[in-house]
Amino acid sequence: MIIMYLSVLTDTFADTVTDHDGGAGDDVPDLSDSDNEEQWQWMEEANDNNFQVTCLFCDKMSNSVPETLQHCLVEHQVNLVEVVKKHKLDDYGYIKMINYIRTEKCSGQSLSTLPECSIPWESDEYMRPALQDDPILQIDLEELCEGMGMLAEPSTGSQCEASHSSDALLQRAQAAEERAQAAEERAQAAEERAQRTEEALARAMDDLHKLKLLAQGLVLNADVGRGTGALGAVAELREDEDEAYFSSYGHYSIHEEMLKDTVRTESYRDFMYLNPEVFKDKVVLDVGCGTGILSMFAARAGAKMVIGVDQSEIIYQAMDIVRSNQLQDRVTLIKGRIEEVKLPVEKVDIIISEWMGYFLLFESMLDSVLYARDLYLAEGGSVYPDRCTISLAAVGDTEKHQGRIAFWDDVYGFKMACMKRAVVPEAVVQVLKPDTLISKPAVIQGIDCNAVCLSELEFASDFCLKITESTDCTAIVGYFDIFFDRDCGNKVVFSTGPQVTKTHWKQTVFLLENPIPVQAGEELQGRITVRKNKKDPRSLFITFDLHDMKQTYSLQ
Repeated sequence: MIIMYLSVLTDTFADTVTDHDGGAGDDVPDLSDSDNEEQWQWMEEANDNNFQVTCLFCDKMSNSVPETLQHCLVEHQVNLVEVVKKHKLDDYGYIKMINYIRTEKCSGQSLSTLPECSIPWESDEYMRPALQDDPILQIDLEELCEGMGMLAEPSTGSQCEASHSSDALLQRAQAAEERAQAAEERAQAAEERAQRTEEALARAMDDLHKLKLLAQGLVLNADVGRGTGALGAVAELREDEDEAYFSSYGHYSIHEEMLKDTVRTESYRDFMYLNPEVFKDKVVLDVGCGTGILSMFAARAGAKMVIGVDQSEIIYQAMDIVRSNQLQDRVTLIKGRIEEVKLPVEKVDIIISEWMGYFLLFESMLDSVLYARDLYLAEGGSVYPDRCTISLAAVGDTEKHQGRIAFWDDVYGFKMACMKRAVVPEAVVQVLKPDTLISKPAVIQGIDCNAVCLSELEFASDFCLKITESTDCTAIVGYFDIFFDRDCGNKVVFSTGPQVTKTHWKQTVFLLENPIPVQAGEELQGRITVRKNKKDPRSLFITFDLHDMKQTYSLQ
């Protein structure tokens, strides 16, 4: 009956060996249902003469499980077979009971007197063996009971019969032990072959990684310029698929960080307060309104109606904030995704949104803004901010490179260079020291939010960085600039670059595995490809072709 407990572990090992050794698992003892007798004999190997079996209720050590169970019957008046029948225990129930007895130091009397409806070992915690390699958990109880005459109640005659039965079973166990030792040797040989196979697999995985980079390049060339429907756009995500994204904006801390970003918040405020003619008597849509700060700026700037939409739970606090500032007559807040809600108006004059993510396009919130633009923006209306650019620059920071990449070459005297394959592909979001820039910046992409198509948010661009210092280029940094320009008498611009006041967007750094020596005055040429992760359209893959090196980074 308890054969399932060990066979699951054995099947798992056999499958693992087969997977890695192309059939090496054939050497592992077969536990199929086709031969129950062989299966029982293999299970008897648990009665290993190299160790003793401990009684369930005292410290008595016996040479076999049958001898131990007979001891429990004679000395403690506990017939485990009757206990199993009384409580109608299945395989798992039996396992839990044995572990319960050993864990809780249960007495024989308390076990025998338990009412049928009372099973104190129901908890799954008793699936964990209380005694490592417990032989009593490894024996088929039903066959054991048959061999012992169903563990009859103790009497002089029955004790003698049980003794003979125990001796017979012990002989079977000893014979099975020899088979077990041979099987163990075969299993050890199979494990060694599996280890050699894993080493070969590691080498194959390294080759596969190189092929993957090549394949990514081919796919990217095919992907750029495809139609909107094939982009895995955010609009196509189900609400449950997008729940994690909106949940991250449900906590106050992220909004506190954004509001305290004075570059960001004051730029939006100045754009609206310094250009009241843009907002006077207009209907404004705030996509992803968060705490409602932009909606209230717009209302104060003269908008006659502002509609804020947000799916995160923070919108309930935003409603209280709007009421606290007596703006509820002009600001209406709606909970939901812009792709799914129904607005109280057919068209709006202005769409405002703080949609920018790391490296501008991370999180793909611009997708939602463009969806709202195409569906709700009236003719002659505008999206703000209306322009933005992405720029790159070369970085020479040997100390940072040493701490994150070269570090793995010698870790306390051990080589761990393989870790670079995991570290390098992760883009790093951090504040970069201005004095580590070693080139002039180069704009690689410009976006007109009033005209851009969704498909254009995935792109490839050649770039040329004019080097200003002779050193090693250890990374490429990316950042963006934002423009409030269209119809504005007072234009507002802000940057997230390392040369100016830092923002909560910081900069996105792409570390090079191998630094590139550069000379002042020369040009470092390359190509960048930016695309969405098809499995998660809010994250990005950024690939650089640079100086005979190709590397894909993830931003997620």
